[in-house]
Amino acid sequence: MESLSTFFNWRTEIKKNNAYSVGEEIILLKDPNFFSNINYPVKLDLTIAIVCMKGGLKVNVNLKEYDVQDPALIVVISDQIVQFKKIDKDIEAQFLLMSNNFLASLLSGPQERFPLFLSVFNDPYIPLNREGLDSLNEYYSLLQKEIEKKDNPYRLETIKHLTQAMFYGTSYQFHKIPNDNKRTKHEVLVEDFIELVNTNFKMQREVGFYADKLNLTPKYLSKVIKDNSGKSANNWIDDYVVLEAKALLKSTNMNVQQISDHLNFPSQSFFGKYFKRKVGISPKEFRKE
Repeated sequence: MESLSTFFNWRTEIKKNNAYSVGEEIILLKDPNFFSNINYPVKLDLTIAIVCMKGGLKVNVNLKEYDVQDPALIVVISDQIVQFKKIDKDIEAQFLLMSNNFLASLLSGPQERFPLFLSVFNDPYIPLNREGLDSLNEYYSLLQKEIEKKDNPYRLETIKHLTQAMFYGTSYQFHKIPNDNKRTKHEVLVEDFIELVNTNFKMQREVGFYADKLNLTPKYLSKVIKDNSGKSANNWIDDYVVLEAKALLKSTNMNVQQISDHLNFPSQSFFGKYFKRKVGISPKEFRKE
């Protein structure tokens, strides 16, 4: 059966850039123009790690905007929705793209060995100190040298071991949580709610469902979410639905009926009216923009 969707065609875009690569397994870029093209919400079937050495960029990852300023690392995991809002003209950065197959080969052991990839789902932006930046630059340089050794029959295996060594040696630095910034119970509740929405929004759009999961009344949950996030619970749910719809319209070949089904709407007509009410234009008009 043919897949209903394809992702943003990064393979075509990569060909326009000078890149170091081993097939589609791992790709190194230094030209930010590739990412300038991702100026609308898309899903990617690969993981991107960006080491920002000078300047900065603004990027949305799953509804949250990050203002990345040097020195920093930001990691966008495969299947997350990403949109690059702004990239400084004078940015100096190193871009590492890794296929799902490549990552799967790294993550074949106990997941606790890779705290970076476990933590970046919720916190993709990692400010770096000089030690962390130097470590990543050294890894990138070594990786580039290994990729250039095209006559090495064990090139990919060497690169995998090098990448694992980098994770072992440096990832512990990236997510140190300060003890003096303890979260309030309401902040924890907001995070728990958003995590539930992220997991269930395709099937559940009623606040009551989330309130029941959190053992709260819908009224109390709505008040806490509004007071502590500045946005109502209903708006959070709608934003996730609309973002997913936008990404599917722009980065897949799914038709409107398929997207409507994917998001569990009762009909294409209902979905169309919902989308136009939230976005201001119809799904088909949005796709043509």
